[in-house]
Amino acid sequence: MSARDAILNKVRASLGAGNGPRAKVVRERLDGAPRGLIPERGQLPDAARIDLFAAQAEKVHATTERLASYADLPAAVTAYLRSKNLSASIRMGDDPRLNGADWSMQAALEIRRGPSDGNDETGLSHAFGAVAETGTLVLHSGAENPTTVNFLPEHHLVIVDAKDVAGDLETVLARVRETFGKGQMPRTLNMITGPSRSGDIEQKMLLGAHGPRALHIMVVGS
Repeated sequence: MSARDAILNKVRASLGAGNGPRAKVVRERLDGAPRGLIPERGQLPDAARIDLFAAQAEKVHATTERLASYADLPAAVTAYLRSKNLSASIRMGDDPRLNGADWSMQAALEIRRGPSDGNDETGLSHAFGAVAETGTLVLHSGAENPTTVNFLPEHHLVIVDAKDVAGDLETVLARVRETFGKGQMPRTLNMITGPSRSGDIEQKMLLGAHGPRALHIMVVGS
């Protein structure tokens, strides 16, 4: 036994941790955690909920567009790069939904796979879900959508399924737990509301302070 283990065992013993009454209370609390109060703002029909999400995202300097299907994704990415006068190159992970798009339609577009090394102008991610009441994207870590793509490129493009735009954060978090299960949660869960910004210097808003200075969200489906 290491010194660390010995110290932690003493702490557990002093707290009465283990299989006693205290552990039972903890298990019951975790199994029956009460649901928090849910604001009414995001409890809307599907179309209105998507509209609210887009409006809230745009309030915090993100841009949004709607796509009918994943077939429209390659053209939408290319159009964004051209509109910003960016190089025809995009960094993304190994998400099957992104891979399923026919990128060969855009012959001039370079697709770079895997985590970003900090030298990419633009990254593309697929969000696990989104929160209409705040315009927030929820993305989890993993090879399919590396966390580095969320923060290192100057421009971050994110696609999210319309069906995954929930009215409130609690609903998205409940789906995370249901999807992965106990003991299988992703290492990181990123909640992104607009591009990176800071007002620390002379109270002036500066975009791109700690990450991407532009966030473009594409909602696919209806």
